[in-house]
Amino acid sequence: MWTRLSLVMNKVNIHQAKTHLSRLVELAAGGEEIIIAKSGKPVARLVAYTPKGAVRRPGAMRGKIRIKKNFDEPLPKELLASFAGKT
Repeated sequence: MWTRLSLVMNKVNIHQAKTHLSRLVELAAGGEEIIIAKSGKPVARLVAYTPKGAVRRPGAMRGKIRIKKNFDEPLPKELLASFAGKT
């Protein structure tokens, strides 16, 4: 597959990366990690894109959470004192 590109331990020089970018992107999308080097020193890493978590759906927890009627009432004095370090 790599007739013109010498891929040594998934490391290529920058000129090879520019020339064969589409092939390198295919490898990265398949799970490979490609290190791009300049003058033999690694300068960049090409990896597959992963989205930042699941998409949130409004109302997904409807009916699963209950908030008591006294939720916003002041806390008892003993509990407030323990938060202030006055036990």
